[in-house]
Amino acid sequence: MTLWTVLHILTLLGVLAGAAVAVWLKDLLAAVIALAASSLLLSLAFYLLQAPDVAIAEAGIGAALTTAIYVLAIRKTRRREEG
Repeated sequence: MTLWTVLHILTLLGVLAGAAVAVWLKDLLAAVIALAASSLLLSLAFYLLQAPDVAIAEAGIGAALTTAIYVLAIRKTRRREEG
């Protein structure tokens, strides 16, 4: 395996781990941060696949704008999930 293949696999495993952690967490703000980290790793995966325009869009919209909207929504509700 080459270094690029290992880097692709580690990046995608990080995306999956971030998404799984976001589902597992009860603190909604921490879950949003985990989703943002997962989105940033996904933008890195797009960049490694030589799609920089998609990577910039994912970082800007997927990580930044969506995270800001989620944080604003959490501020209007309870921070911890009940149940």
